[in-house]
Amino acid sequence: MESTKSRYSETAEHTATHTRTVLQTRRDGAVVVAVVTSLRVVGLVRRWASRAFSLAMRTVTSAGWLAIAAATVGLAVGIGFGWVEWVVAGLTALALVLVAVPFLLGQPDYQVELSISDQRVVAGSQVDGKVRVVNAGRRIALPGRLEVPVGTGLLELVLPLLRPGREFVESLVVPAQRRGIVVVGPVTAVRADPVGVFRREIAFEDVHQLYVHPETVRVPSTSIGLVRDLEGAPTRQIVDSDVSFHAIRPYAPGDSRRQIHWKSTAKTGTLMVRQYEESRRSRLAVILSCAEEEYTDSDEFELAVSAAASIGIQAVRDGRDLEVIASAEVPGMLRARARTVHTLPTNTVRMLLDACCEVNQVASSTPLAEVCSVAGESVEQLSLAVVVCGAPVGLRTLRQAALSFPSDASVLAVVCDEGAPPSMSRFGSMVVLRIGVLGDLTQLLVRGAA
Repeated sequence: MESTKSRYSETAEHTATHTRTVLQTRRDGAVVVAVVTSLRVVGLVRRWASRAFSLAMRTVTSAGWLAIAAATVGLAVGIGFGWVEWVVAGLTALALVLVAVPFLLGQPDYQVELSISDQRVVAGSQVDGKVRVVNAGRRIALPGRLEVPVGTGLLELVLPLLRPGREFVESLVVPAQRRGIVVVGPVTAVRADPVGVFRREIAFEDVHQLYVHPETVRVPSTSIGLVRDLEGAPTRQIVDSDVSFHAIRPYAPGDSRRQIHWKSTAKTGTLMVRQYEESRRSRLAVILSCAEEEYTDSDEFELAVSAAASIGIQAVRDGRDLEVIASAEVPGMLRARARTVHTLPTNTVRMLLDACCEVNQVASSTPLAEVCSVAGESVEQLSLAVVVCGAPVGLRTLRQAALSFPSDASVLAVVCDEGAPPSMSRFGSMVVLRIGVLGDLTQLLVRGAA
């Protein structure tokens, strides 16, 4: 009997324990579910708040924030202190905000195409463009405004009411007065209220880059040693075997028998061999200074870029080995120890001119003498170095730059000095050309060739 009672008590105790365990498990599960649900709700609210804040920052203008602040402060202060004037100001600002909201409703379904007539032009010209807008939706698109960024400027176009399937075409002119890269686009459709409280923008992806090349002139190749030849230009170095014949000398032990000149040997009765001038392929380096302190103004720098581009283009057309090196900006901490240069691509004329569009003046740049030193060390078998700089660069600096090149290389310095008369002078092995306009470069080089 006692054993039966003990079994009953054990069963009851086990059942109670199981019940408490089940209740505890359910209670823990409910807590976990509540925690997970609350975390999900908090995350959802946070995402929606972030989206709303981002939308508000993109939509509300400075005038809109001012109107919202005026409505909030005006109503709060007016109701709190009983000031009728503040209440009127707050209600007016609130009415202004509410009236501006309907102008943002609706999203037009536009198809926008932006095109320009040319991708590359010369500085001082202009390019024609066209904007085509089609209403691809099923509803009437209300009048609006289009904004087309053109470089640092902004072109605004008034967009009329468009029925479904109708299009609007507007011509535009892109000025290309200065060398550089002009970014045209993207076209932005703007929805805004008349007061300017809210502003909604829809940007399209069509963007064009207009390369404005520097002005160039034709440079005679023979005037600066750019002689068209297939085997190279002869030098003063005498060798035993090459292409350019030089003279005949008596035979010496070790000379190749293939170089024996038999006719001269028959006449003199002594073995005579041929001598040749060593031929090297003409290698040209154009060094352009980009430091602000080495130019009087920006127009003088543009003249220097045009002069360097003119010489480089002629070298590319003549098939010369060309290196165009421009000074680059040096970080402030490394200004006393680093030498930075920028090498322009010279595979084709187009690549060179496109690279010239990206050359700009820099405040902290490698000095001209150090740039020439880098060019002299990096360019092998250099035959001609052309140094282009501004009027502030003195003769002492040019002489120091000329010493950076090999002794057998010719050095031509082109000093750009706007308004100065053209002149040519020689200082040792270096020839200095001073030009006031781009056309002086051709005249001085022709005069030097003559």
